[in-house]
Amino acid sequence: MDDPSKEDSPRVLKVLEALKQASHELQAHPRQDFDEPNSSAIKALLELETESDTILSKDPNLSSLSQHLSSLKTLIETLQKCRRHLSLSSFLTRHSISRVAGSIESEIQAWIDRESVESLTRALRGPKGNEDEDELVRLLTLFEDRLSEGFNRELQDLVLKSKVFSLLESILSDPDYSKRVREHSAFAIGALIRFNKDVFVGQVLMGPTIRALITMASPHSMKVLCSLIRSIKSPLVDMIESNGEIPKIISFLNCQDVQIQVVAMDCILEIGYFGRKEAIDAMLEEGLIKKLVELQRSELGCDLIELGQYKNDKENREVSVEVVGKKGENRERRFLESHPFASCVARFAVQLEVGEGLRQREKRAFKQQILASVREASASDAEAATMVAEILWGSSP
Repeated sequence: MDDPSKEDSPRVLKVLEALKQASHELQAHPRQDFDEPNSSAIKALLELETESDTILSKDPNLSSLSQHLSSLKTLIETLQKCRRHLSLSSFLTRHSISRVAGSIESEIQAWIDRESVESLTRALRGPKGNEDEDELVRLLTLFEDRLSEGFNRELQDLVLKSKVFSLLESILSDPDYSKRVREHSAFAIGALIRFNKDVFVGQVLMGPTIRALITMASPHSMKVLCSLIRSIKSPLVDMIESNGEIPKIISFLNCQDVQIQVVAMDCILEIGYFGRKEAIDAMLEEGLIKKLVELQRSELGCDLIELGQYKNDKENREVSVEVVGKKGENRERRFLESHPFASCVARFAVQLEVGEGLRQREKRAFKQQILASVREASASDAEAATMVAEILWGSSP
């Protein structure tokens, strides 16, 4: 039988959001609010305390909140009686009000988190039909936004208890769901890794997430893959290589969709930075350098060194265009957006040079291999000379 209190959830949420906002303002501006008994935060809390009595009494999870609100009302009344007197008692009362307001905000957020995770879990376990797709996407977006606020142990416990990660992974891997829902599930998985990599990384490494992202082959799924590589680093690249996924990623450089080509290039650069010898070997064996030479030669590429705009920023592990002037940053961004494969051969070589996955002797050997491949793939001696110069200019002396 359904819980009758669930019918009041929208009303409860509205009251709790107002209480949370008032509590937050009370903590953010304590002196101003305490010295003004008619301040908006204090008035809101006192009015909502009266209104919330009947609402909160229906939910056992909100019993502590009712007690905190009652305590807060008593403390505010005590302070207002002696507000003209500066005393130790007045100071301690102000401190207690801030502490109770903080507890109110925490209790409310915990309730909202419980409701949100329960709603998301029910939706993820629901039917695959499209009639509730908008609602599912809304819940996934709210969940991702909440995770982006930073680590919270209570929220993590809720997620683990509800097995949200497994549900997200199941939807991501199921082609019967729409591409939109699967992509939002991928965003949520990425958010969980950023929320607490140590807890959720094992599920990524052992489960079907990476294969599903690559199989989906959309710009959004590949962006999530890039973010996971940046977060998990070499262990994830090792898994990608051992599962034979690198050839698939390289093949996206031949895709007709430019967005997928660009994001695939980003993934290749991340793999180059974090990959060990086996991963780099796998990329070069797929003819990566030849493909990069062709992309750099295309309308979407160029040789920055020939434009006199070549810059190697090793701290940010990138090769980019250098534009001087008042609007230089905007011009640089626009230039690179219109030429996403500018100096892409040198960019890849720099990733290997400054990356974390290779030993020094391996870096030297791969640089020589890349130089040889560039000369072989170039259409002319002049083209080869330009690309070789960019690689050498971007490498350590």
